[in-house]
Amino acid sequence: MTTLFEVAVIGAGISGLGTAIKLREAGITDFVVLEKADSVGGVWRDNTYPGCAVDIPSIAYSYSFAPHDDWSRKFAPQPEILSYLRETADRFRVSEHLRLGVEVFEASWDGPQRCWVLDTSGGEIRARSLVAAAGPWHEPSLPDIDGLDSFPGPVFHTSRWDHDIDLTGQRVAIVGTGASAIQVVPSIAEQVAELHVLQRTPQWVVPKMEPAPSRVVRRLGVHRLGWVHEFNRRREELILELTNIAFNHRWGQAAFKWIGRQNIRAAIDDPALRAALTPEWSVGCKRLLMSSDYYPALARPNVSVVSTGLTAVRGNTLIGEDNSKTEVDVVIMATGFKILDMPIAGKVRGSDGRSLSEHWDGSPQAYLGTAVPGFPNLYILFGPNVSAVASGFLIVESQLQQVVQALAHLRRSGAVSLEVRAHVMRQFNNDVQAALQSTVYNSGGCRSYYFDENGRNGFSWPWSARRLRRMTARFNPTDYIVTRA
Repeated sequence: MTTLFEVAVIGAGISGLGTAIKLREAGITDFVVLEKADSVGGVWRDNTYPGCAVDIPSIAYSYSFAPHDDWSRKFAPQPEILSYLRETADRFRVSEHLRLGVEVFEASWDGPQRCWVLDTSGGEIRARSLVAAAGPWHEPSLPDIDGLDSFPGPVFHTSRWDHDIDLTGQRVAIVGTGASAIQVVPSIAEQVAELHVLQRTPQWVVPKMEPAPSRVVRRLGVHRLGWVHEFNRRREELILELTNIAFNHRWGQAAFKWIGRQNIRAAIDDPALRAALTPEWSVGCKRLLMSSDYYPALARPNVSVVSTGLTAVRGNTLIGEDNSKTEVDVVIMATGFKILDMPIAGKVRGSDGRSLSEHWDGSPQAYLGTAVPGFPNLYILFGPNVSAVASGFLIVESQLQQVVQALAHLRRSGAVSLEVRAHVMRQFNNDVQAALQSTVYNSGGCRSYYFDENGRNGFSWPWSARRLRRMTARFNPTDYIVTRA
């Protein structure tokens, strides 16, 4: 017998757990959280590579309603973040709604029945409303490299780290120089015989200043003096807001570039390598990276930087765009994720039977990053154009303001579905795209994962995180087509 829930949530990472907690807080208990893995945690469960840590200050990288101060470092390592998520899930009794090991193959809107029908590995599930909380940092992005599938040694993505492989004494290549690569490189440089970093484009990397929190701060934190925690959290959020402002002003660009160049000069003596590691584009055009040990690792005698992208593999030889050849035993792909072509979009079908991917046609769009015309009672978390310079927790909580109010309106009004009006979403996205034109994200001189296959920035939020929180704080029923029973 098929079960009908008021709400079904796909994913049990930061977004899914936050949704479950907020639903319970709103008095909605008839819901299910579907997670295809065997435990919660999302990106912090999947990414276990050496050196994995958060790059947002930990005190801000947590739910505002579940504060935590007992971090070992300012930027907490992966095991601590994962432990925090699991403890929070237990504390708020999310397990009562969890179905682990259940994968969603497809979710389709049933017009006559006014509900979502989910085809899952655990059987059919129906729900009045659906929250897609799988997130953009879920499915690894693996470039199509000629001959890579015939490489004789181990090949794996950083988010699928193979802990059975002993890298001691091995010749290792890391493809990519993004957020995961700059954490992996220093963590394995001393262990391997050779480490070759294949750098298609250099990144701006500033020092990561992270003194360990004092015992006094940890003891007088959230459990003893809650206002101390709140003050520190708001301070870090303000710093992030100021960082966003600095990205888009000349004085900020000059300051960040000076810091980035000094970070290189402090560790790298070779002028040619310094030049190869210094970007030509503006700071913030791509994600700003933080590390104090990445450049010192690159200066080691067993580490080399190959300033080219990978084009082909022949046996155990990697061939670069400049026809350079590098022989290695292990290949580690630090090539990011399917951010704008997230797999969940191909699995969710709206009222006309077409998937989100088909509706978007390569350019994801949603009202407040959350609702899409033609998809009644569907809410996307961490959807298009909501990624501000802020904690992911803040972004998700901002969106959940809209989601919970929409669900409450359904209950209160007796309606059976809400569908955002096409002109409302169109106007919102026109405003977003117009505002983005003058930002560093669009005009900084680089090509980043912020841009979709049609050359449109479907990732970045052009304004402050405070504005995102304010715009999502009030649900407006007139923005939606309301269908009565």
